[in-house]
Amino acid sequence: MEKVERRLMEPISDFGMQKTHQVFNRFFQKISSRLQLFLLHKGLVYALIGFLLGRAIILSEVLPFALPFFGAVLLMKRDKALLSSLSLIAGGMTLSFEVSLLITVSIILFILLNRVASTFFKDPVKILPFVILSSVALTRIGYSYMIKSSLTIYDYMMAGIESGLSFILTLIFLQSIPLISARKYKQSLKIEEIICIMILLASVMTGLVGVSFQNLQLEHIFSRYIVLLFAFIGGSSIGCTVGVVTGLILSLANVGNLYHMSLLAFSGLLGGLLREGQKLGTAIGLLVGSVLISLYGQGSSDLMTTLIESMIAIVLFLLTPKAITGRLAKHIPGTSEHAQEQQQYVRKIRDVTAHRVDQFSQVFHALSESFATFYDKDETNEEQRETDLFLSSITESTCQHCFKKEKCWVENFDKTYDLMQNIMHENRQNTYQNNMKLKKEFDRHCSKSAKVEEAIEQEINYFQANQKLKKEVQESRRLVAEQLLGVSNVMEDLSREIKRERENHFVQEEQILDALQNFGIEIVNVEIYSLEQGSVDIEMSIPYCNGHGECEKIIAPMLSDILEESIIVKTEECANYPNGYCHVSFGSAKKYRIETGVAHAAKGGGLVSGDSYSMIELGLGKYAVAISDGMGNGVRAHFESNETIKLLQKILQSGIEEKVAIKTINSILSLRTTDEIFSTLDLAIVDLQDGQSKFLKIGSTPSFVKRGDKIIKIQASNLPMGIIDDFDVDVVGEKLKAGDLLIMMSDGIFEGPKHVENYDLWMKRKISEIKTEDPQEVADIIMEEVIRTRSGKIEDDMTVVVSAIEHNTPKWASIPVSSKKIG
Repeated sequence: MEKVERRLMEPISDFGMQKTHQVFNRFFQKISSRLQLFLLHKGLVYALIGFLLGRAIILSEVLPFALPFFGAVLLMKRDKALLSSLSLIAGGMTLSFEVSLLITVSIILFILLNRVASTFFKDPVKILPFVILSSVALTRIGYSYMIKSSLTIYDYMMAGIESGLSFILTLIFLQSIPLISARKYKQSLKIEEIICIMILLASVMTGLVGVSFQNLQLEHIFSRYIVLLFAFIGGSSIGCTVGVVTGLILSLANVGNLYHMSLLAFSGLLGGLLREGQKLGTAIGLLVGSVLISLYGQGSSDLMTTLIESMIAIVLFLLTPKAITGRLAKHIPGTSEHAQEQQQYVRKIRDVTAHRVDQFSQVFHALSESFATFYDKDETNEEQRETDLFLSSITESTCQHCFKKEKCWVENFDKTYDLMQNIMHENRQNTYQNNMKLKKEFDRHCSKSAKVEEAIEQEINYFQANQKLKKEVQESRRLVAEQLLGVSNVMEDLSREIKRERENHFVQEEQILDALQNFGIEIVNVEIYSLEQGSVDIEMSIPYCNGHGECEKIIAPMLSDILEESIIVKTEECANYPNGYCHVSFGSAKKYRIETGVAHAAKGGGLVSGDSYSMIELGLGKYAVAISDGMGNGVRAHFESNETIKLLQKILQSGIEEKVAIKTINSILSLRTTDEIFSTLDLAIVDLQDGQSKFLKIGSTPSFVKRGDKIIKIQASNLPMGIIDDFDVDVVGEKLKAGDLLIMMSDGIFEGPKHVENYDLWMKRKISEIKTEDPQEVADIIMEEVIRTRSGKIEDDMTVVVSAIEHNTPKWASIPVSSKKIG
């Protein structure tokens, strides 16, 4: 009973905790959205910043912050300009009436000068810093003149310093205000932007100078809190930078706090270095920095005050919600939160791209289906409808005005229809003139038989032409449907590749790293992208090898033993200096490799042959060999065959299926020219992993496979490309083995021997008599034998391509590492 109760209570407690957590999250989000609404949308943040900047004074009398802030707000947030100006004046009023008056006069003078400058210059952003510089300078000089009735060099110097600082601060505020005012700012911040924000925050904290309680300075507490926050989020570099910038500006406000810059910078550095200990580690860094710098700078007199200020900052830091630090961290480059945000963005872009590719694939697939379903019609009904339309056209021109119309088409409809239908079919077959029985029967039935026969004979030509055109359109649509389906499949494969993420192989990387290092090989880094059988992809970084070939001779053989398949070096980038690193990429070795030999000659020993050939490296470990023979000889035949090979290469490398590729080429060739220029195509595609091969022969001669003493003939019966618009491509399959010789040839070789009745037997006998296994020697021998039968004359273009299939054995044998394999 207790077990049952416990089993029932556990889900209830989990559910209650989960519900409480969800309620807390919703409450926090609600509070956060309300604060965001009041601070940003209602403009409270501008009032708060303006109030503190109105109080900010540096070097005891310089006011460089107020007018740049008002100018930036006026340019970017005009609706908040009045609120910010009033807050600036109110902040100055807390110091003295003179400060408030100076801010008011400078704002009025700026508005007047800005109105004048806007009439001459169109770009307000470029002119704003200069207008502020002039306004501040004139205000300071006018104020000094009113008080002293004369101006000294010191007055001009202070006016220049204040206006110059205002000029610089205007540029900084123009960069930082948009960063704090964007409600949904998602981009990462640059280091320069972070510094601009820190200058703005430090300027705001300058307004807290003089606010204290029991000798505890408010600006010290908040500056240390800011340093703690950024050191914890961004690390030592960001923490130190923030400490230097904040301490520098605060020390300008109070020269007695110059040591504070060292305290903040050192605390930011220590806090960033100790952030691995979470918030507590960063807090310890601030305490250590505060103690050391206080003892060095001020002695032990103010040590307790400094420690209390640091403790208050630490308490505020520890009370800061994780949601706030996490949100800030997303904008700081180098943080894990920023990396996750970037990965999420990249993943979203990838998913959107894959989705769009999927949509395009579906569109092409739908188009293909729409073209394909065009032919799903009842042929009997379609033929009947065509016959009805044909006969209605005949009756309209012959029977419409005949006096026997009612008798023929009302009383004897079936007989009249059958007779005219028979006449139509006989005319289509050109046998009507010899069918005397049908002629007499129709002559007895129709009073205008001769006129009807003449109309049918004339109309039948248009009917047949129309039927031929319809058939061509249908065949073209069928081809388009196949092409669209091929494109759809290619795009679907592309979408699948886009969606594939790199798998995490941390365990396997550690196993490989340990195995190689235990063997005595120093490896800097190992990255595994794929461990799939037959498509292994591994990258490594190793120290400078001085060109000794360690990767090929040692690492690849060891990987072969570890992964239990042959691994070879795909690419290698060696370092250019002894202390550098070599970057190497390893991949699976194909089970087979192909060596080719080619012999070709043009008719009459000319320079231009009508034959073209190509050896094409396809993706996914496939190898294609193709021969094309253009009709005739010379330049035009060479152009046609060469175009066929180039089209084939481009389409096959795009990933479209072989049948669709060949039909596409055929349609292009048949539509490109009205001349009777055709070309043959002999294509063999070999899978280098398992030896499975496909042979597609379009009007080409047979191919032969020599396997020891056995000769295998491969042939198919298809017309040359371009002769007919539609044809079925016959694919012949054959599994090739190591040691096989694949011999492909054009008709100039196969039909070249003179005084030979059976070309097949002659070619088989010659191939079987060849003793060498070198593909180039085999090609040369076959060419020589054919030319010898013609007494040295070359009466047609000749091309023979011999491919030798061999086991792909790596140059270096595998090195056993351990019995424990990669799991």
